[in-house]
Amino acid sequence: MQIVVGDRAPVMADVARVAGVSQQTVSRVLNDRPNVRPATRDRVMEAIRELGYRPNAAARTLVTRRTRTLGVISFNTTLYGPASMLYGIEQAAKQHDYFVTVAALAAMDRRSVFEAVERLRDQAVEGIVAIAPQTTAVGALANMPSDVPLVAVGCGVHAPLSTVAVDNEAGAERATSYLLDLGHRTVHHLAGPRTWLDAQEREVGWRRALTVRGARVPEPFKGGDWSARTGYELGRQIVGDADVTAVFCANDHLALGLIRALQAAGRRVPEQVSVVGFDDIPDAEFFGPALTTVRQDFDELGRRALVALIRSIGGGRRAGEPVAAIDPSLVVRASTARPAP
Repeated sequence: MQIVVGDRAPVMADVARVAGVSQQTVSRVLNDRPNVRPATRDRVMEAIRELGYRPNAAARTLVTRRTRTLGVISFNTTLYGPASMLYGIEQAAKQHDYFVTVAALAAMDRRSVFEAVERLRDQAVEGIVAIAPQTTAVGALANMPSDVPLVAVGCGVHAPLSTVAVDNEAGAERATSYLLDLGHRTVHHLAGPRTWLDAQEREVGWRRALTVRGARVPEPFKGGDWSARTGYELGRQIVGDADVTAVFCANDHLALGLIRALQAAGRRVPEQVSVVGFDDIPDAEFFGPALTTVRQDFDELGRRALVALIRSIGGGRRAGEPVAAIDPSLVVRASTARPAP
């Protein structure tokens, strides 16, 4: 609770008086400057808490030349992946005592991305995290002004940017190999939208797993988005093919739609068709049957993105330098089994 001093809110002079120090010492404590004895720092912080003093952010910025504000460019936050990335970034920023301002875009075309970057630069952000899942976004960001540090997430491991990424290829390869280990002769694939880098990398991992094991590589089933409806429509192309016994889906919503299509056609999961998804959305364990899927650690993704950006702000990270990809894990549930004899 803030204490009112007379008819006004407390100011720095009140903190100095209560702590028994000079205003200059209070300023050094607030701006985390060295050469302040621990006991003195503790007295100042106690006075701040007692008075409920709130530093003037604008004045502090003038002194330190730092806003402690980061910009986040985000796209279509109704999707589980981007929304979870945004949440992870915001939580990590809070832990590192940064504020976040978000520019949410309806489309990731070059003009929209450029305008978002300019808006954030006008707000004096110290750095920008861009959730950039599409090829157009990566192309736009690669040509942005370099005076503000920028780290991209959700754009895979091959983008020409400073990136923090989940190893989509490894996750897809792990899921596909698991199905082959169960005894399935091959694994079909419901792919994500072709303009999404995550979808491209997951298809690469699926192909690699089949090729390494000498299994047939069937043509993937491709739709226009990540939705359960698309999974259902693609699933209707599968239900009549008795040779399909295992399917790896590029995300959990596609898997949900596929399972619905299979069940509507009388094909049982997993007795006749095993299904694996990607993401491990919160509802995945409540699918019927519970979904085997590849889990992404979005909290860790956000943490690494913030650490990488803070390093860039401090000059400890070069532009275009990648961070080691986060290895996803396979969560085995009830939607997979050995093929019927």
